[in-house]
Amino acid sequence: MIYKFAKFVVWVIFKFLYRIKIHGQENIPDQGPVIICSNHISNFDPPVVGITSPRDIHFMAKEELFEKKGLGSLLPHLNAFPVKRGMRDRNALRKGLELLEQGGILGLFPEGTRSEDGQLQKGLAGAGFFAMRSNATVIPCAIIGSYDRFEPLHVVYGQAIEFETLKDENPRAQDVTDEIMANIQSLLEENTK
Repeated sequence: MIYKFAKFVVWVIFKFLYRIKIHGQENIPDQGPVIICSNHISNFDPPVVGITSPRDIHFMAKEELFEKKGLGSLLPHLNAFPVKRGMRDRNALRKGLELLEQGGILGLFPEGTRSEDGQLQKGLAGAGFFAMRSNATVIPCAIIGSYDRFEPLHVVYGQAIEFETLKDENPRAQDVTDEIMANIQSLLEENTK
């Protein structure tokens, strides 16, 4: 209930402030497990992806946020769960896989942190891990804009990634993440011309 209410309130505010335009929303499957992988340019990216998806999304959030008074108790109601950054967090990995097994959507920012210059950085292997260990559909997402007030912010959802080139190669998680990042980069390039 809190998630739905927060999603509505944030949508109204952000639609007004950032003139959000959504492209490719139909690429997100109506049901079944999905991983949405997006570039990361602002602290506002998780709510922006959350409000532009037709389905509820679960996000990993750095553990430190859950230690903040007020915010820490609110985050679980907003479908966020903690992850320890800089190390392999088995609990977070297990939680993410459980969500996907239950047919949910997991939202990831494979870069692991915001890009300082807006350019797409190398992705971490975690996104590839989830893609390889689940039967989830992987949807690339590109957030394009500056978050300047009243300037259009575009959220572009691409088509499901097929991973055809990796099927016969016995890929590592990093290889799969690299393929995801290439798809996000393509979205960025195609929609900023």
